[in-house]
Amino acid sequence: MNPKENLLWNIALPGFGQLLNGKLLKGIFFIVLEMIINVQSHFNKIIYFSFNGEISKAIDHTEYQWLMFYPCVYFFSMWDAYKDAGGGKDPYSYLPFVMCAYFVTVGLMYSAKVRIFGICLGTVWFPMLCVIPGVFIGVLLKRILSHL
Repeated sequence: MNPKENLLWNIALPGFGQLLNGKLLKGIFFIVLEMIINVQSHFNKIIYFSFNGEISKAIDHTEYQWLMFYPCVYFFSMWDAYKDAGGGKDPYSYLPFVMCAYFVTVGLMYSAKVRIFGICLGTVWFPMLCVIPGVFIGVLLKRILSHL
């Protein structure tokens, strides 16, 4: 299987990459876990409100205690599918995934308060922006640690 293809399928839904790798139990586990977190956090409703510009409604409907699990499950399932398909052979290649999970989780915690150019992006858009520093710092740490 192509590691990048598996990574992209897991971006669509955690667990799909594991299913493509033939890891059925692991794939079903991630899909069920994603569904539980999605329902308990009201994530689909939050996404709907965010895409329709109703950020305050999205914030009001967010169950933070549940949604804070999502970034770790999401990025770990991507890493797992990528690695099982033969990717991630370089030392510390997991760091961009780990740092994304960290930055998105922290971004979620502050998402109702942070304003960018006076605009609150809410519980979907601001955490998504937090992927950028997560990737950057993860790649930077990987390079630094690989040269020690």
